[in-house]
Amino acid sequence: MTTGENDLIHKYGRTPPQEEAMYGSTWEQAAPWITNFERRLNSMIEQITYHFPAGCHIFLANIFDPTDGAGDVERAGLPAWKDGLRIVAAYNGVIQRCTEKHPVVHLVDIHGAFLGHGIHCTQFWAEHYDAKDPHYWYYSNLEDPNERGYDVIRRLFLLQIAKTADQFH
Repeated sequence: MTTGENDLIHKYGRTPPQEEAMYGSTWEQAAPWITNFERRLNSMIEQITYHFPAGCHIFLANIFDPTDGAGDVERAGLPAWKDGLRIVAAYNGVIQRCTEKHPVVHLVDIHGAFLGHGIHCTQFWAEHYDAKDPHYWYYSNLEDPNERGYDVIRRLFLLQIAKTADQFH
């Protein structure tokens, strides 16, 4: 399951920030929306587990950062977002807390895997440069992965599913 990213990027700042379309918002504007996201996410998990009384496992991905931790999304042609990194981190914090609160939820760390494969992927001096794979994993719209990025996401989910299955055999 992936969730939350569209809340962050929707409309790319072409309209004033609002809940579930907060691109360009300040930290102060986003704080109540982050709280509401946490409520919605926990409610979703509770509803899913309610409908599977015999048990289930939910694999929940966190949110990637196409700026490779730099926060300079304007380099990709989008409007600058001063508090963007902080807000993405807060959303990822919500996702992390959800995996800790609900034992059936397992984190798929897309954020960590994608660092070094965004708009700074070829800059060997950048903090997250990946010399073994210095390739770009995003589609041209910056919100979606490209074919290579989707392959990584697929593998991350499969690895987490296999790890979880091993724990129950």
